[in-house]
Amino acid sequence: MKAAKQMYERRKENYGKLLQKQKKVEKGISNLRLGVFTAGICDAVFAYLTHSYIVSAAIFVALIVIFLYLVINHERLIVRIKYSSLLLDINNSSLKRMNGEWNKFADAGEDFVNDSHNYSSDLDIFGKNSLFQWINTAKTFTGREKLRDLLSEVIGDSNAIKIRQEAINELAAMIGWRQRFLAEGMATTEKIHNPEELIKWGKESNEFFRKPWVIAFIRICPIVTILLVTAGYIMNKIPDYLPATALLIQFGLISYKVRERYRMFGIFEKYNVDLRVYYKMLRLLEKRKFNSTLINNIKDNIRNNTKQEAFKQVDKLSSIVDSISNRRNLFYIIFNTLTLWDFQSMIALERWKRESGHFLKDWFDNVGRIEAMASLAVIGFENPDFVIPKIYEGGDSAFETMGLGHPLIIENRIHNDVAVDGNVKVLLITGSNMSGKSTLLRTTGINLVLAYAGAPVCATSFRTSIMSICTCMRIKDNLEENISSFYAELLKIKKIVSESQSGTRVFFLLDEIFRGTNSEDRHAGAKVLINKLSMTNSIGLVSTHDLELCDLEQKNDKIVNYHFQEYYEDGKIHFDYKLRQGPSTTRNALHLMRLAGIDVI
Repeated sequence: MKAAKQMYERRKENYGKLLQKQKKVEKGISNLRLGVFTAGICDAVFAYLTHSYIVSAAIFVALIVIFLYLVINHERLIVRIKYSSLLLDINNSSLKRMNGEWNKFADAGEDFVNDSHNYSSDLDIFGKNSLFQWINTAKTFTGREKLRDLLSEVIGDSNAIKIRQEAINELAAMIGWRQRFLAEGMATTEKIHNPEELIKWGKESNEFFRKPWVIAFIRICPIVTILLVTAGYIMNKIPDYLPATALLIQFGLISYKVRERYRMFGIFEKYNVDLRVYYKMLRLLEKRKFNSTLINNIKDNIRNNTKQEAFKQVDKLSSIVDSISNRRNLFYIIFNTLTLWDFQSMIALERWKRESGHFLKDWFDNVGRIEAMASLAVIGFENPDFVIPKIYEGGDSAFETMGLGHPLIIENRIHNDVAVDGNVKVLLITGSNMSGKSTLLRTTGINLVLAYAGAPVCATSFRTSIMSICTCMRIKDNLEENISSFYAELLKIKKIVSESQSGTRVFFLLDEIFRGTNSEDRHAGAKVLINKLSMTNSIGLVSTHDLELCDLEQKNDKIVNYHFQEYYEDGKIHFDYKLRQGPSTTRNALHLMRLAGIDVI
């Protein structure tokens, strides 16, 4: 962790110095441009006063060349300044994350919060102070969604996860490339749109503009018209009505279905900036050599049938889009009438679509996959003490880990050992209030989510089978559906039981189950539920204040008691948050009430 922090600080310092130097040069070029412009004015005045036109013309041409050279270099420098500024911001943000200030990051993935999801709300996967807010560096619409998917479900089998681990591990070591890739996604101030509309366009075809005779007609017509205009209006060789007629015909042509055509052009106007972003991200991806199988497969899959790189194909589309982006210009209607430019663009778009249109979804998806893995790669780079989990299939469900800690707790992180398998299927965890029961459940769950995503986990060793994660921890009333918190809890538990009994491997995390009913019903219901789950191929952790449930261990060898405890010093309560075997023997509710200022007789 210290090495990563030093790396960020060094890069921050270097980009800060580079930015200052670039801004100084930029100011100098701006002054030079002003000087050259002033010299040009002076040269014009000198020529007027002295009539030295030949010398002044030569000087003026030289000044124009110098001015254009300065303009070009100034524009290039502005781009470099923008990237230096972005890279400086990226390293600043990285230091904030390492200093525990990540919960101030703007993108917390709140649009992905889903209370009905199997586990994401209970484990703080999305929303304020969430796993997503901690690690997300994805900037494109698809990148954020791909990261959401990796954190919301098990994607692929154990081999797919292993290949993903390899790719994430390689990206972790490529800090310079990752930050540049991120900077390309940040290069626009506009929000990257959902590419669904563009993908749909890529799959459609307008056969009319693919017909050879239509293409020939649209190519030849403007040539004939331009020749007639030249011969009639410029050279006065033919009657005026001939070029006028040709122009009227072409004006009539471009007026046909103009709204429909402009609606389609509007799609490209919407995605014009996005395409430049994807072009640069794809170029950065395809120009880099990788060792991991997954990233190389991604690179191979985004090439078209002629094996042309995706970034070149996107660049070609972006150039076509640029050519129609000025259609609202006052002079565009004249240019369009003369050249049938709308139709020329339609032909170019259909040709591009025929060659590459069906690859659009693959391009966007795979850029998103790289962004998602680059986000997860941050974990390994910043936390070299985290371990790569071992994922396996077959046999009984199992979860075995040592030194397990919560990845989002940076200060005073506590580590525990947790093991659940075919022999011990339920850990029944008791302990007094605030002793760490719920935190242990979330620690276990969030690390399992990271493991399935392919990321390193906060542990010294970690081995697990692939299971469906299901939690029942934070239960809320659903006023819209008129569902009480107790009934909502019953629905969640019913789903867990149904999946477990159907043969699905479930890793369950249950926190204070049936808290919405009386103590007698709560005890009876919890007893039946825990015994029922222990008879399936599912495993998990159950926390409870009901110490009587600890008796289950004596009657069911699939259930083992663990507990947290507190200790008192100088009249104050303290917790060490260490998991110990056996049932809890302490209570602290009355003491906590006194500490809160409530008189307890």
